[in-house]
Amino acid sequence: MKELIINNAEEMMELGKKLAQQVCSGDVLLLDGDLGAGKTTFTKGLALGLGIKRNIKSPTFTLIREYRDGKLPLYHMDMYRLEETGAGDIGLDDYFNGDGVCVIEWSQFIDDELPSQYLIMHILKDENDFDKRYVTLEARGDQYQKIIDNI
Repeated sequence: MKELIINNAEEMMELGKKLAQQVCSGDVLLLDGDLGAGKTTFTKGLALGLGIKRNIKSPTFTLIREYRDGKLPLYHMDMYRLEETGAGDIGLDDYFNGDGVCVIEWSQFIDDELPSQYLIMHILKDENDFDKRYVTLEARGDQYQKIIDNI
């Protein structure tokens, strides 16, 4: 586990860029945080680090946005709308076992569908400083512990 203090959106994007240098095909990153915590900002940095030039938008209404124009494909998922129904037949295993990196927001709504190994990033907003975030990186699996160790 590693704890970080992020002072602004630029630092959150830099964290994403750093992680992009560590990830490989099949990696799964879970982003845990309230609305406005910086989940999509982090994903924008990750995408830039992967060489993806397209604008990264929250996949709230589409569930999954695919970006295939970087050194690895990026699958950005938002599971918020699945709170009542679960993931069912949307083919998450194909993404988890695929050729890209999965970034999942609101993963608690698909707990039963998640692989056994992943990196989870808990993001908490500072109550007194609008821009400041407290980030805890937690590994589930040796490969993810290596990623944390290299940050």
